[in-house]
Amino acid sequence: MKKYILTLVLALFAFATQAQSGKNFLDQSYIEVTGVAFKEVTPDEIYLNVRIDEKDNKGKESLEQLERKMLKKLESLGINLDDQVTLNDLASNFQFYFLKRTDVFATKAYTVKVSTGKKAGEVIGELAELGISNVTLDRVEYSDEETLKMEVKALAVKNAKTKAAALAGALDQQVGKAIHIQEFDSPRMYRADAMEIKVRGVGGLNKQEAPEIAFDKIRVDATVQVKFLMD
Repeated sequence: MKKYILTLVLALFAFATQAQSGKNFLDQSYIEVTGVAFKEVTPDEIYLNVRIDEKDNKGKESLEQLERKMLKKLESLGINLDDQVTLNDLASNFQFYFLKRTDVFATKAYTVKVSTGKKAGEVIGELAELGISNVTLDRVEYSDEETLKMEVKALAVKNAKTKAAALAGALDQQVGKAIHIQEFDSPRMYRADAMEIKVRGVGGLNKQEAPEIAFDKIRVDATVQVKFLMD
């Protein structure tokens, strides 16, 4: 019984302390503002889908020959075959195309990762020279995404303080320390939809100049709500 009474007393004490603390918070003068910020960065991870297909050269070369030529060319462009080239799901991408009852052509799909639009252009142009023209853009990413999100959130808080100071200054007051920070949403990443890149042949390509490829920047937005004490 004594233990129960002691527990009840402690609970009431904690509730009273919390209530008093809340009252003190409401009694203080504060200003509440919303801060927004964004940053745009150039993607540094570009993923290209490359499909090699026997039917592209009407069976003049086997799939294995096309594959060896492609990998050798990628390596000559400075592409690390272990880190930057991935064979897609073999079970779903090794398919057979029946053009006639007696004609069977095979295909394989790879993903090639590069870091710049210039390198992507080099890959597309050089593969087209080999007769491998089925290249599409899979997606673009930014390698240090989490750091970027934190930078944008911090910038949003700074913008909130600037806004609060301007509003308080209109009343001949100053803002004090922040007493509450709330993030409305996690920073949002905006990427352009993956567009299709196709090289239909080498006729329109200058061997001395890789095709120019530009990618939309990735944008990160952040919104925060901050309460500052008023002096």
